[in-house]
Amino acid sequence: MLSGRRLDLLDPSPFDIEIEDIAHGLARVARWNGQTIGEHAFSVAQHSLVVEEIAAHIRPGLEPKWRLAALLHDASEYVIGDMISPFKSALGASYKDFEARLEAAIHVRFQLPPKTPQTIKTLIKKADKACAFYEATQLAGFTRRESLQIFGSPPQGYDLVIEPLPAAVAQQRYLDRYRVLAEAVGILPGADAWHTE
Repeated sequence: MLSGRRLDLLDPSPFDIEIEDIAHGLARVARWNGQTIGEHAFSVAQHSLVVEEIAAHIRPGLEPKWRLAALLHDASEYVIGDMISPFKSALGASYKDFEARLEAAIHVRFQLPPKTPQTIKTLIKKADKACAFYEATQLAGFTRRESLQIFGSPPQGYDLVIEPLPAAVAQQRYLDRYRVLAEAVGILPGADAWHTE
């Protein structure tokens, strides 16, 4: 990683995970494999910011730790990239186990439960699909009807106009949001107790 950390992908340790590496990686991973309109790709970092916002819209008063879980819902993609769901399914259980180990290490690193409670997982998935609806219709060439069939209706009272950000801007906004949520959760942003130097 750019931070100098060495991450063992087969046995990831929370001690080797840094938010700066996650933000850097996610800001450079394109949703829809880059098959979107506009000067910039719509990054997983920007997508994650929107998903966190939608989750809080769906469930007002959502605890900061679960908002942090929403922000980090695709964090594993900073090293494994963004794969479409049918491809993940085709790879089978071994890929899912690999992804689950990495997600658990990320959660432990940021003082979240290794496994997200099912109610929160369902909420994040709903927010994720809502974001995908907007991405599909505004960036990826889907008709509204196609998007409704695939992703369902976005939540009532929420609207979004997507403008894909340059990677450096998406990275900074992701870090800024992380720091707000980390402070609310009670973990120090940036250099905290996990550093062993």
